[in-house]
Amino acid sequence: MSVVDTSVLVAFLETTDSHHAAAVKELTRARATHSLLIPAVVYAEVLVGPCRVSSKAEAVADRFLSRIGGVETVSVAIARRAAKIRAATGLKLPDALVIATGLELDADEVLTADQRWQSVDRRVRLI
Repeated sequence: MSVVDTSVLVAFLETTDSHHAAAVKELTRARATHSLLIPAVVYAEVLVGPCRVSSKAEAVADRFLSRIGGVETVSVAIARRAAKIRAATGLKLPDALVIATGLELDADEVLTADQRWQSVDRRVRLI
């Protein structure tokens, strides 16, 4: 299973993003070899931009997200692990929640464009 961060999905959607090509490549690779999982916090973060634009943009983004993979809610175990990650690293809570989701569910990888995550766990994979 691959847990996918907001940075990867936004880069995939935004052709002008500096990580766009890498996001397309990595999501294609990950989808061919793993199931994809989106933490609930990522789902919310990806929808913020489209919600600012229009209900049509929101609907398009929502359809895209539903085709990517399942959405994982925040369990008590994920929240506890996220708190420990945040305390140890100083990462923002949404970032810690994404990593914690991957760790608690024993994902094969956590895909991100955020270099600050590299030292948290060996399963963090930069695009």
